Amino acid sequence: MKLSLVADALRAELDELGDLGGGPVAEAAGRLAPVLVRATTSLVLGLLSEAAAQISADVPDGDVELRLAGDDLSFAYVAEPSPAAGSEGEPSARITLRLSEDLKQRVEARAAAEGLSVNTWVLRQLERRSRPSSGSFGRSRLHGYGTS
Repeated sequence: MKLSLVADALRAELDELGDLGGGPVAEAAGRLAPVLVRATTSLVLGLLSEAAAQISADVPDGDVELRLAGDDLSFAYVAEPSPAAGSEGEPSARITLRLSEDLKQRVEARAAAEGLSVNTWVLRQLERRSRPSSGSFGRSRLHGYGTS
């Protein structure tokens, strides 16, 4: 998706509105256009970033990243490494975990929906959430807008 398409469409709408009012209105619309375009572009990026984060929370074995390369926006699925590749060995440690009945039911439901045992599902969630940050785009937020 081209980010410039959003900016161009907004500029065109503002130009059209300015033309309806004539001189002073057209001048005001011309001065407002760059500010509104930057603000709208920033909002679009923020919304898409938040959407990627929400989708990532529901994807069992990876993350969805929002990638911005020049003017091109895209989503990408990044699979997490298999447990065998990054595993520190066979699970042998035990912990006791006390959960509310509601949380226990939600965990059981999510595990069942993914066709996993509760133990396997919990281990995957813990592995995924406790990995050191690799600097990927999936968990970072982009704020502001840059031009070049």
